[in-house]
Amino acid sequence: MQSVTILGASGSIGESTLDVLGRHPDRYRVYALTAHSRWQPLAQACLTHRPRYAVVGEAGAAEALTDWLARNGCDTQVLCGPEALAQVASAPEVDTVMAAIVGAAGLLPTLAAVRAGKKVLLANKEALVMAGALFTRAVTEHKATVLPIDSEHNAIFQCLPGHPRDSLVNGLAGSGVRRILLTASGGPFRNSSPEELARVTPEQACAHPNWSMGQKISVDSATMMNKGLELIEACWLFNARPEQIEVVVHPQSVIHSMVEYADGSVLAQLGNPDMRTPIAHALAWPERIASGVASLDIIATARLDFCQPDSDRFPCLRLAAEAARRGGTAPAMLNAANEVAVAAFLERRLAFTDIPRVIEAVMTQLEVAEPVSLDVVQSADSQARALAQSLVESL
Repeated sequence: MQSVTILGASGSIGESTLDVLGRHPDRYRVYALTAHSRWQPLAQACLTHRPRYAVVGEAGAAEALTDWLARNGCDTQVLCGPEALAQVASAPEVDTVMAAIVGAAGLLPTLAAVRAGKKVLLANKEALVMAGALFTRAVTEHKATVLPIDSEHNAIFQCLPGHPRDSLVNGLAGSGVRRILLTASGGPFRNSSPEELARVTPEQACAHPNWSMGQKISVDSATMMNKGLELIEACWLFNARPEQIEVVVHPQSVIHSMVEYADGSVLAQLGNPDMRTPIAHALAWPERIASGVASLDIIATARLDFCQPDSDRFPCLRLAAEAARRGGTAPAMLNAANEVAVAAFLERRLAFTDIPRVIEAVMTQLEVAEPVSLDVVQSADSQARALAQSLVESL
């Protein structure tokens, strides 16, 4: 029986994780569930799964959740604040932590889980994008196990030999790997003209053709920044150089990624576009359990298409690749500027095509530092956010 904490339980990854856990009550029990302000879905999950703790980020949400649980006969204890997030991520009773908080807010609790030597299911790519060197060093020092949840990184891991720590430490050297092929759906606008992109609305950007995701990650997919962040994440997860990773647009989202070996073999992981597959894989690794995902109908799929990404149409992918090559705090600044720009777009304060303009201006104007500590990373994050906010207001 494994005890599981889910950081970000009210999001799409958190809900999918609860679905998989619910199919295997003999193997897993929920220790803690967390959300920021959306306490209503958290309340329902507490009633179903009866965790020991529920953590929210806002005092008002904590009061509302405490009252609701008491009225419905649920004895889950409600905690509040970032310290509580770290507490439930690192508690001695916890075996596995699903790190699914979106954005920079997920960095500290995910690091707390790593430093406690937990099995960490990493859905929060920003932890590696912002602080890859610090994060991977902590994994090694504290003998944590990190398993990727992004469908692409999980697919790469399934196509590589050995323990996940092998890739993290030794990289592709000695594994016979020639390159990683990171697939991308291309999002809803892969064939749109510049004029059409300038008129994109938040509703259109959030309507992904293949995946059901939250707003922020849906917009990132539409700009292809999500693939850029995944490229940076893959460099850290698999100790690879940016030039060893090639992004390939694959509209059907059936092949989730591929690994090419020196002998010419290319291994691919296929499946329906459902996040329960990588979640179930990581939860039970090295075993396999049922996820609830339907079998892939390869006959109905009929065809698989591939093409190169258009960096002119999607400059965010180019900006992310440049940040990966520059290293240091460049990825942290990229991520911060993107979060500010995407939030402004969702609030209709920024045009879709202005998102990469804000990011590029931030990357051009700020100096890159060596991320020798978490304070340096957080300082770069704060500076990039402040500059990005001023740029949004000036447009």
